[in-house]
Amino acid sequence: MEAAGELWQWQSRTDERRLLEILSYGLVGIGALSALLLCFVRMPYGRYFSHRFGYPVPARLAWTLQELPSLLVPLGLSLFSGAARLSEWPNRVLVALFIVHYAHRALIFPVLIRGGKPTPFITFALALIFCVYNGYLQGRSLSNYAEYPSGWLKGPCFIVGFAGWLSGMAINIYSDHILRNLRKPGETGYKIPRGGLFEYVTGANFFGEILEWFGFALASCTFESAAFAICTLFILGSRAHHHHQWYLEKFEDYPKSRKIVIPFVF
Repeated sequence: MEAAGELWQWQSRTDERRLLEILSYGLVGIGALSALLLCFVRMPYGRYFSHRFGYPVPARLAWTLQELPSLLVPLGLSLFSGAARLSEWPNRVLVALFIVHYAHRALIFPVLIRGGKPTPFITFALALIFCVYNGYLQGRSLSNYAEYPSGWLKGPCFIVGFAGWLSGMAINIYSDHILRNLRKPGETGYKIPRGGLFEYVTGANFFGEILEWFGFALASCTFESAAFAICTLFILGSRAHHHHQWYLEKFEDYPKSRKIVIPFVF
Protein backbone atom coordinates (compact mmCIF):
# COMPACT_ATOMS: atom_id res chain seq x y z
CA MET A 1 0.00 0.00 0.00
CA GLU A 2 2.80 2.39 0.85
CA ALA A 3 4.51 1.68 -2.46
CA ALA A 4 1.23 2.22 -4.30
CA GLY A 5 0.78 5.56 -2.55
CA GLU A 6 4.26 6.67 -3.48
CA LEU A 7 3.67 5.62 -7.09
CA TRP A 8 0.41 7.61 -7.19
CA GLN A 9 2.14 10.70 -5.78
CA TRP A 10 4.95 10.37 -8.33
CA GLN A 11 2.45 9.98 -11.17
CA SER A 12 0.44 12.95 -9.93
CA ARG A 13 3.52 15.16 -9.77
CA THR A 14 4.60 14.00 -13.23
CA ASP A 15 1.18 14.79 -14.66
CA GLU A 16 1.13 18.26 -13.11
CA ARG A 17 4.69 18.95 -14.25
CA ARG A 18 3.60 18.09 -17.77
CA LEU A 19 0.57 20.37 -17.34
CA LEU A 20 2.82 23.28 -16.35
CA GLU A 21 4.93 22.66 -19.45
CA ILE A 22 1.84 22.70 -21.68
CA LEU A 23 0.57 25.88 -19.99
CA SER A 24 3.95 27.50 -20.60
CA TYR A 25 3.73 26.77 -24.32
CA GLY A 26 0.19 28.12 -24.15
CA LEU A 27 1.43 31.33 -22.55
CA VAL A 28 3.85 31.94 -25.42
CA GLY A 29 1.00 31.18 -27.83
CA ILE A 30 -1.25 33.69 -26.07
CA GLY A 31 1.43 36.35 -26.43
CA ALA A 32 2.00 35.61 -30.11
CA LEU A 33 -1.73 35.51 -30.88
CA SER A 34 -2.29 38.76 -28.98
CA ALA A 35 0.50 40.46 -30.94
CA LEU A 36 -1.08 39.24 -34.19
CA LEU A 37 -4.56 40.48 -33.21
CA LEU A 38 -3.14 43.80 -32.09
CA CYS A 39 -1.86 44.34 -35.62
CA PHE A 40 -5.51 44.87 -36.59
CA VAL A 41 -7.12 46.36 -33.47
CA ARG A 42 -5.82 48.45 -30.62
CA MET A 43 -6.32 47.06 -27.13
CA PRO A 44 -9.56 48.80 -26.08
CA TYR A 45 -8.72 50.51 -22.83
CA GLY A 46 -7.38 53.91 -21.79
CA ARG A 47 -7.11 56.24 -24.78
CA TYR A 48 -8.47 53.47 -27.04
CA PHE A 49 -11.57 52.79 -24.92
CA SER A 50 -14.59 51.53 -26.87
CA HIS A 51 -18.10 50.60 -25.75
CA ARG A 52 -18.09 47.84 -28.37
CA PHE A 53 -16.13 45.67 -25.95
CA GLY A 54 -18.64 45.63 -23.13
CA TYR A 55 -19.85 47.50 -20.09
CA PRO A 56 -17.24 49.97 -18.75
CA VAL A 57 -15.61 48.93 -15.46
CA PRO A 58 -14.19 51.85 -13.41
CA ALA A 59 -10.42 52.05 -13.80
CA ARG A 60 -9.47 51.57 -10.15
CA LEU A 61 -11.86 48.67 -9.65
CA ALA A 62 -10.74 47.00 -12.88
CA TRP A 63 -7.04 47.23 -12.05
CA THR A 64 -7.53 45.92 -8.53
CA LEU A 65 -9.71 42.96 -9.44
CA GLN A 66 -7.87 41.88 -12.58
CA GLU A 67 -4.40 41.96 -10.97
CA LEU A 68 -5.44 40.45 -7.64
CA PRO A 69 -5.33 36.77 -8.76
CA SER A 70 -1.62 37.07 -9.57
CA LEU A 71 -1.17 38.06 -5.92
CA LEU A 72 -3.64 35.72 -4.24
CA VAL A 73 -3.11 32.53 -6.28
CA PRO A 74 0.66 32.23 -5.56
CA LEU A 75 -0.01 33.13 -1.91
CA GLY A 76 -2.69 30.44 -1.70
CA LEU A 77 -0.45 27.87 -3.36
CA SER A 78 2.38 28.75 -1.00
CA LEU A 79 0.24 28.49 2.13
CA PHE A 80 -2.22 25.71 1.38
CA SER A 81 -0.86 23.40 -1.35
CA GLY A 82 2.03 21.72 0.41
CA ALA A 83 4.59 23.94 -1.35
CA ALA A 84 7.30 21.29 -1.20
CA ARG A 85 10.07 23.61 -2.43
CA LEU A 86 9.37 26.62 -0.23
CA SER A 87 11.62 25.17 2.44
CA GLU A 88 14.45 26.33 0.15
CA TRP A 89 15.52 29.98 0.19
CA PRO A 90 15.84 30.46 -3.59
CA ASN A 91 12.20 29.41 -4.05
CA ARG A 92 11.05 31.65 -1.21
CA VAL A 93 12.85 34.67 -2.64
CA LEU A 94 11.62 34.10 -6.19
CA VAL A 95 8.01 33.64 -5.15
CA ALA A 96 8.37 36.82 -3.08
CA LEU A 97 9.62 38.78 -6.13
CA PHE A 98 6.54 37.76 -8.11
CA ILE A 99 4.21 38.59 -5.22
CA VAL A 100 5.85 41.98 -4.58
CA HIS A 101 5.18 43.05 -8.17
CA TYR A 102 1.52 42.14 -8.00
CA ALA A 103 1.05 43.54 -4.51
CA HIS A 104 2.04 46.87 -6.05
CA ARG A 105 -0.13 46.40 -9.15
CA ALA A 106 -3.23 45.25 -7.28
CA LEU A 107 -3.07 47.27 -4.06
CA ILE A 108 -0.97 50.39 -4.65
CA PHE A 109 -1.14 51.26 -8.36
CA PRO A 110 -4.99 51.51 -8.48
CA VAL A 111 -5.02 53.97 -5.57
CA LEU A 112 -2.66 56.26 -7.49
CA ILE A 113 -4.83 56.37 -10.63
CA ARG A 114 -6.20 59.86 -11.28
CA GLY A 115 -9.49 59.70 -13.12
CA GLY A 116 -8.39 57.00 -15.53
CA LYS A 117 -10.72 55.93 -18.30
CA PRO A 118 -12.80 52.81 -17.62
CA THR A 119 -11.92 49.36 -18.92
CA PRO A 120 -14.41 47.54 -21.18
CA PHE A 121 -15.74 44.38 -19.52
CA ILE A 122 -14.31 42.01 -22.14
CA THR A 123 -10.83 43.49 -21.73
CA PHE A 124 -11.18 43.30 -17.95
CA ALA A 125 -12.36 39.67 -18.07
CA LEU A 126 -9.49 38.59 -20.34
CA ALA A 127 -6.96 40.29 -18.05
CA LEU A 128 -8.53 38.60 -15.03
CA ILE A 129 -8.34 35.15 -16.66
CA PHE A 130 -4.74 35.78 -17.70
CA CYS A 131 -3.73 36.67 -14.14
CA VAL A 132 -5.36 33.51 -12.74
CA TYR A 133 -3.59 31.45 -15.42
CA ASN A 134 -0.18 33.00 -14.93
CA GLY A 135 -0.51 33.24 -11.15
CA TYR A 136 -1.04 29.48 -10.99
CA LEU A 137 1.73 28.78 -13.51
CA GLN A 138 4.45 30.82 -11.78
CA GLY A 139 3.29 30.11 -8.24
CA ARG A 140 3.02 26.34 -8.67
CA SER A 141 6.30 26.06 -10.56
CA LEU A 142 8.33 27.94 -7.97
CA SER A 143 6.62 26.59 -4.85
CA ASN A 144 6.55 22.91 -5.82
CA TYR A 145 8.90 22.02 -8.69
CA ALA A 146 11.80 24.41 -9.35
CA GLU A 147 15.04 23.03 -7.90
CA TYR A 148 18.16 25.11 -7.26
CA PRO A 149 21.67 24.19 -6.14
CA SER A 150 23.09 25.52 -2.90
CA GLY A 151 24.48 28.99 -3.39
CA TRP A 152 21.98 29.89 -6.16
CA LEU A 153 21.25 33.27 -4.57
CA LYS A 154 24.97 34.11 -4.78
CA GLY A 155 25.35 32.93 -8.37
CA PRO A 156 25.57 35.13 -11.51
CA CYS A 157 22.17 34.11 -12.94
CA PHE A 158 20.30 35.19 -9.84
CA ILE A 159 22.35 38.34 -9.19
CA VAL A 160 22.12 39.64 -12.77
CA GLY A 161 18.47 38.57 -13.02
CA PHE A 162 17.58 40.22 -9.73
CA ALA A 163 19.29 43.43 -10.87
CA GLY A 164 17.18 43.33 -14.05
CA TRP A 165 14.01 42.65 -12.06
CA LEU A 166 14.66 45.47 -9.62
CA SER A 167 15.74 47.97 -12.31
CA GLY A 168 12.74 47.10 -14.48
CA MET A 169 10.28 47.51 -11.63
CA ALA A 170 11.83 50.86 -10.67
CA ILE A 171 11.66 52.07 -14.30
CA ASN A 172 8.06 50.91 -14.60
CA ILE A 173 6.95 52.63 -11.38
CA TYR A 174 8.80 55.88 -12.16
CA SER A 175 7.46 55.96 -15.73
CA ASP A 176 3.91 55.48 -14.46
CA HIS A 177 4.57 58.37 -12.05
CA ILE A 178 5.55 60.60 -14.98
CA LEU A 179 2.43 59.64 -16.93
CA ARG A 180 0.14 60.31 -13.97
CA ASN A 181 1.59 63.78 -13.47
CA LEU A 182 1.48 65.01 -17.07
CA ARG A 183 -1.66 67.05 -16.41
CA LYS A 184 -1.95 69.81 -13.85
CA PRO A 185 -5.16 70.01 -11.77
CA GLY A 186 -8.07 70.98 -14.03
CA GLU A 187 -6.28 70.15 -17.27
CA THR A 188 -7.60 67.67 -19.82
CA GLY A 189 -6.18 66.11 -22.94
CA TYR A 190 -2.87 64.38 -23.61
CA LYS A 191 0.70 65.63 -23.47
CA ILE A 192 4.07 64.30 -24.61
CA PRO A 193 5.78 62.48 -21.69
CA ARG A 194 9.11 64.00 -20.70
CA GLY A 195 11.85 62.78 -18.40
CA GLY A 196 13.31 59.43 -17.46
CA LEU A 197 13.47 56.86 -20.23
CA PHE A 198 10.67 58.67 -22.04
CA GLU A 199 13.46 60.78 -23.53
CA TYR A 200 14.55 57.66 -25.42
CA VAL A 201 11.46 55.47 -25.89
CA THR A 202 7.72 56.01 -26.19
CA GLY A 203 6.89 52.98 -24.05
CA ALA A 204 9.21 53.58 -21.09
CA ASN A 205 6.73 52.00 -18.68
CA PHE A 206 6.40 48.98 -20.97
CA PHE A 207 10.17 48.69 -21.32
CA GLY A 208 10.47 48.65 -17.53
CA GLU A 209 8.03 45.77 -17.19
CA ILE A 210 9.64 43.80 -20.03
CA LEU A 211 13.06 44.21 -18.40
CA GLU A 212 11.57 43.22 -15.04
CA TRP A 213 10.18 39.91 -16.27
CA PHE A 214 13.23 38.99 -18.33
CA GLY A 215 15.30 39.64 -15.21
CA PHE A 216 12.89 37.45 -13.24
CA ALA A 217 13.23 34.71 -15.88
CA LEU A 218 17.02 34.81 -15.61
CA ALA A 219 16.89 34.77 -11.81
CA SER A 220 14.44 31.83 -11.87
CA CYS A 221 15.77 29.89 -14.87
CA THR A 222 12.47 28.06 -15.28
CA PHE A 223 10.57 27.34 -18.47
CA GLU A 224 7.48 28.94 -16.92
CA SER A 225 9.19 32.25 -16.13
CA ALA A 226 10.80 32.37 -19.58
CA ALA A 227 7.39 31.83 -21.19
CA PHE A 228 5.96 34.71 -19.16
CA ALA A 229 8.80 37.03 -20.19
CA ILE A 230 8.30 36.20 -23.88
CA CYS A 231 4.53 36.67 -23.57
CA THR A 232 5.10 40.05 -21.90
CA LEU A 233 7.39 41.12 -24.74
CA PHE A 234 4.80 40.18 -27.36
CA ILE A 235 1.91 41.99 -25.68
CA LEU A 236 3.63 45.09 -24.30
CA GLY A 237 5.73 45.49 -27.44
CA SER A 238 2.52 45.63 -29.48
CA ARG A 239 0.95 48.13 -27.11
CA ALA A 240 4.09 50.28 -27.22
CA HIS A 241 3.94 50.25 -31.03
CA HIS A 242 0.33 51.52 -30.94
CA HIS A 243 1.25 54.28 -28.49
CA HIS A 244 4.20 55.32 -30.66
CA GLN A 245 2.02 55.59 -33.77
CA TRP A 246 -0.64 57.47 -31.79
CA TYR A 247 1.84 60.09 -30.54
CA LEU A 248 3.30 60.55 -34.02
CA GLU A 249 -0.21 61.15 -35.43
CA LYS A 250 -1.35 63.46 -32.63
CA PHE A 251 1.75 65.62 -32.07
CA GLU A 252 3.64 67.17 -34.99
CA ASP A 253 6.55 67.97 -32.65
CA TYR A 254 6.83 64.45 -31.24
CA PRO A 255 10.56 63.57 -31.12
CA LYS A 256 11.35 61.40 -34.12
CA SER A 257 14.46 60.06 -32.41
CA ARG A 258 12.48 58.16 -29.80
CA LYS A 259 12.32 54.40 -30.22
CA ILE A 260 9.18 52.36 -29.63
CA VAL A 261 9.96 50.25 -26.57
CA ILE A 262 13.64 49.30 -26.22
CA PRO A 263 16.19 52.18 -26.01
CA PHE A 264 18.52 52.52 -29.00
CA VAL A 265 17.02 49.41 -30.68
CA PHE A 266 13.25 49.42 -31.29
